[in-house]
Amino acid sequence: MTTPATSPRILIVDDDEDIRNLLADYLGEQGWLISTAQDGTAMQQVLDSTPIDLIVLDLTLPGSDGLTLCRDLRARSAIPVIMLTARSAPLDRILGLEMGADDYLCKPFEPRELLVRIRNVLRRSGSAARVVPGTSTLWHFADWTLDENTRQLQNSAGLVVMLSGGEYRLLQALLERPNRALNRDQLLTLTQGRETDPLDRSIDLHISRLRQKLGDDARAPRLIKTLRNEGYLLAATVKRGQ
Repeated sequence: MTTPATSPRILIVDDDEDIRNLLADYLGEQGWLISTAQDGTAMQQVLDSTPIDLIVLDLTLPGSDGLTLCRDLRARSAIPVIMLTARSAPLDRILGLEMGADDYLCKPFEPRELLVRIRNVLRRSGSAARVVPGTSTLWHFADWTLDENTRQLQNSAGLVVMLSGGEYRLLQALLERPNRALNRDQLLTLTQGRETDPLDRSIDLHISRLRQKLGDDARAPRLIKTLRNEGYLLAATVKRGQ
């Protein structure tokens, strides 16, 4: 199969060589460009030299683990991350989301399930088609501006904040529906394209992280409000434009 140069490039980070090779072969057959790394150091070397559209990141790695790598990456980049974990405990999945992962998958798994998750995340993130420079659309609300190209927030004082994929999609959903209450089910469908699980707290985690990044007091939020038995509401006037 000939792979177009414009195909999304996936970076697989796993210390198990067999898993790296298996996933590289399988995902490469789907028409994607594939890079691999065995640890955080090799991962950074790839990121420094190659544009990456999505990272498949193992939780358990030698040296810096996947949670640390995801947290550090999220401080400077919005590259989507799907975390692989051999741990099925809810706490581990929650920690992954808190560190900025866009999705997670428990080992062992079928490669086809990973394929579907990658496609979904790429579609939601817009990475399947690379952004054309100079075509950014800006959202203005409260004291903030959101740049759709870079997924960066900036306030009037010049403070720049990077959002994870999940945080970005959630904020975008709220910006598109200002002053309207959205419950957890609606937000999960809008941001992840799936129905809610009674134990899924990813929306609440992303709301908490968004409030923190926006400087919105969680005890008495004025921007992203919690409406009892109704959901969350963005209490702001929103303008969209260049």
